[in-house]
Amino acid sequence: MNLSRRTTLLALGAFGLSACATGGTTAGPRASGTSTGLPADLRPVPNAAYEAWVASFRGRAEAKGISPATLSAGFRGTGYLPGVVKRDRNQTEFTRTLEDYLAIAASDERVSKGRAAYARHRNTLAAVEARYGVAAEIVTAIWGLESFYGERRGDVPVISSTSTLAFDGRRGAFFEKQLIAALKILQSGDTSAANLKGSWAGAMGHTQFIPTSYQAFAVDFNGDGRRDIWSENPEDSLASTAAYLARNGWTKDRKWGGEIGNGAPQGRTLQPQPSGPRFAVTSNFNVIKRYNNSDSYAIGVGHLADRIAGGGPIRASFPPDKYGLVKDERIRLQERLTARGFDTDGADGVIGPNSRQAISAYQSSIGMQPTGDPSKELLRTLG
Repeated sequence: MNLSRRTTLLALGAFGLSACATGGTTAGPRASGTSTGLPADLRPVPNAAYEAWVASFRGRAEAKGISPATLSAGFRGTGYLPGVVKRDRNQTEFTRTLEDYLAIAASDERVSKGRAAYARHRNTLAAVEARYGVAAEIVTAIWGLESFYGERRGDVPVISSTSTLAFDGRRGAFFEKQLIAALKILQSGDTSAANLKGSWAGAMGHTQFIPTSYQAFAVDFNGDGRRDIWSENPEDSLASTAAYLARNGWTKDRKWGGEIGNGAPQGRTLQPQPSGPRFAVTSNFNVIKRYNNSDSYAIGVGHLADRIAGGGPIRASFPPDKYGLVKDERIRLQERLTARGFDTDGADGVIGPNSRQAISAYQSSIGMQPTGDPSKELLRTLG
């Protein structure tokens, strides 16, 4: 494939890390086989124009080898999802600093859960590495970034999501291809229509394959006759991810790269954040980018993999942010706001929407203009 797996999905900000989880947020553990916990706007609603589009699509699908029986089974109980269109149109391209990205991608929780998942599935991961030559910790790290080790896989029916986006037309040709591929998955018997679920944009399973990538790269690793990336058992998903990387050029026993001065191999030098840490990266770094075409994502995968394998945090310092605050100061700000009753939903040093809302509420409470912006002055007022 010439494009990375997710270049056209633009779903990076949803943080699985890049999984677009149910509702477009970092959803909790996946419901078991139902969609009753979905937000109201991710449930089907009547739409005559959509139904007419589906009727016309059936002929195109049959011309591509989809049987009438598969179409009937695939579309049974599905429908137009207004929330999918809203999320697709409201995606905003934004830039996180590498420091913020890594604070989330390699958070203490993600590292500890990754080490536990690695230990729990050690035998499977070793067998996957032996077959495909991709380091087990790299596969585990992708699993962690994509779905938080399977906890955030998404529960939106894929036929509904992809048909809604194909009908909507903004990226109609792309999503019609995904819809055809999803129907072929059903026709092959890899999973049932009831179980064919994923993110609002159609990414599926533990490592969030879109349907066309599934068709090209998914494997039946456990030999049960199905390429089952939806199962609670992650074997097929982990092996499919390794197969994807191997077929895109992964070199066995070669590191992805690393922080310069902290055991990095020889390679091309990157400094994604001015005055921040520098990295040396190898050809395997570029292979990770085929999974998601972002330097930050590839560094996040590599660094999380190193942490899972027992490595330490980034050694070099990051510069102050645009407000003049370093990470420790941002963490203190979050902690003190929460202690005052203005909950930032965690203290990781990343000033996201929850922190900005808390800052605005606190600023209003003390008579300041509610800008939502952090500052040294604001930190001083909190004592």
